[in-house]
Amino acid sequence: MMGTDLLAIEDLSREDIELVLETAGHMQEVGRRDVKKVPTLRGRTIINLFFESSTRTRTSFEIAGKRLSADVVNFSPSSSSLKKSESILDTAKTLDAMDPDAVVVRHAVAGVPKRIADELAAPVINAGDGAHEHPTQALLDLLTVKERKGRIDGLTVTIIGDIAHSRVARSNIYGFTKLGAEVRVAAPPTMIPANVDCLGVKAFGSLREALDGADVVMALRIQMERLTGAYFPSVREYSGTFGLDRAKLRFAKDDVIVMHPGPVNRGVELAHDLADGRPSVILDQVRNGVAIRMAVLYLLAGRRPESEA
Repeated sequence: MMGTDLLAIEDLSREDIELVLETAGHMQEVGRRDVKKVPTLRGRTIINLFFESSTRTRTSFEIAGKRLSADVVNFSPSSSSLKKSESILDTAKTLDAMDPDAVVVRHAVAGVPKRIADELAAPVINAGDGAHEHPTQALLDLLTVKERKGRIDGLTVTIIGDIAHSRVARSNIYGFTKLGAEVRVAAPPTMIPANVDCLGVKAFGSLREALDGADVVMALRIQMERLTGAYFPSVREYSGTFGLDRAKLRFAKDDVIVMHPGPVNRGVELAHDLADGRPSVILDQVRNGVAIRMAVLYLLAGRRPESEA
């Protein structure tokens, strides 16, 4: 059984991950209804505490909460007491005193969701913290692969891009390896962590070798906002060497699927035609994000007795 909070895929067992995926499978059915709403979390309150900008994650958490009939509050730091120099922990404690049933936290600094979770009675869900982890992104990626391939165990998954600064890469490495996939990473040497072998993956400096026989290929966004210094000579050179197009993709399996956490830098990580059409499953990832976040909210916020709500 999952713990009180969801802070990292690293903390989860294979059974925990499979529970979330199974629960999300039931939540997908809600999204196919004419009326996309169930009373599961009626009377519960979910606070989205986003200190970092987001479109997909924040919106899908909001939709997920509302489809479960929860009251969803979107907290905006720009209009809060943080502008008056209130600390993040004091803000969190203030919100906790209002008795929410779950708090979703996104922050540019690694470890902030964990620090907040240590202070709050309510379950805390990490929606991305610095270069640490993004657990619900990995869960939706796992769901998408399982949906398309029918399994994860035994697959070969290649992740391309800035592995060193990517919380998505880290969470996916933990998730895919725990479910029995072989994970490869491909990037310029400056973007591969020195200890990447400790995560149980194979590192490649050649994209062709990394793509050989791959079942799943995931391209990561080049995060200019997190990069300081010269990690590659130019965007154009990166695109030519590690940007994915159909010519490079031919070294993967014929039934390969292509993933990207978004937003896509078109023509850099992915060619335009790969971003828009099969074998891309990018929009499936977005759709599954709602189901995964519904599952996580149900499993965590749904535990609290009605008397505590």
